[in-house]
Amino acid sequence: MPRISTQMEDIAMGDVLRTDYQKSVAAYWNAEKDPVNIRLGEVDGLYHHHYGLGDYDPSVLHGDPETREQRVIEEMHRLETAQAEVLLDHLGDIAPGDRLLDAGSGRGGTSFMANARFGCHVDGVSISEQQVAFASEQAEKRGVADKVRFHFRNMLDTRLETGSRRAIWTNETTMYVDLLELFDEFSRLLEPGGRYVCITGCSNDVTGMRSKAVSRIDEHYTCNIHPRSEYFKALAANNLVPIQVVDLTPDTIPYWELRAQSSVATGVEDPFLTAYKEGSFHYLLIAADRI
Repeated sequence: MPRISTQMEDIAMGDVLRTDYQKSVAAYWNAEKDPVNIRLGEVDGLYHHHYGLGDYDPSVLHGDPETREQRVIEEMHRLETAQAEVLLDHLGDIAPGDRLLDAGSGRGGTSFMANARFGCHVDGVSISEQQVAFASEQAEKRGVADKVRFHFRNMLDTRLETGSRRAIWTNETTMYVDLLELFDEFSRLLEPGGRYVCITGCSNDVTGMRSKAVSRIDEHYTCNIHPRSEYFKALAANNLVPIQVVDLTPDTIPYWELRAQSSVATGVEDPFLTAYKEGSFHYLLIAADRI
């Protein structure tokens, strides 16, 4: 039986993980302890699950070899935090009384940044129970558990109140779900005029079928990268009208070039760099308003 007595309780596993694919994705993230996520988060306690933006300082690669590794880790973390700042910049006017949703919230880094910037309430949802537990512990440590909460939920069916969100974001999580189904849920949750912001990698329809490099990224993360056009079709079908579209591809390449030279490289760096540079893959920010 579902164990839902209040909107803020988590939901029974069978109601969250409804397909074998969702179960496999949850298992992947429950087991994940990748240093590229953990070690970067240890720099200042903000744990992210996304990539970075901006030029890196080349001096981190030179100098004392004994401290090179830590310099590179800190610089990569600076770039990934800068990416989250760019996302938050596009949420629009947020008041302390507003409620936001971090859909696919990982270990909570961007949720904490949003609360610190706006003073608002943030709910994060993830199908990884381990991520939810980790982020919830971080909220307690930070003393913000009354305003930043994390839930074992499926972002396709959050069970949150209709029209309750001023803004919603996804940060590199849409490749795990059907976009029409996802944006239907977001359209339901957003108040009229509310804002949805997405940062995602997407395959370039203009080049035709997905490239070998994009397929390798899919395989690495057990995901299904969507073509660029599918985002705009799904947004339009769900009363979400883009107000800004930013191609972040040139800004993310330096992060990957630095990561490829780091001790926390995972082997997926070359496919990303190849896909970006050959034009088969784009890194986009889309901000859309609910009409």
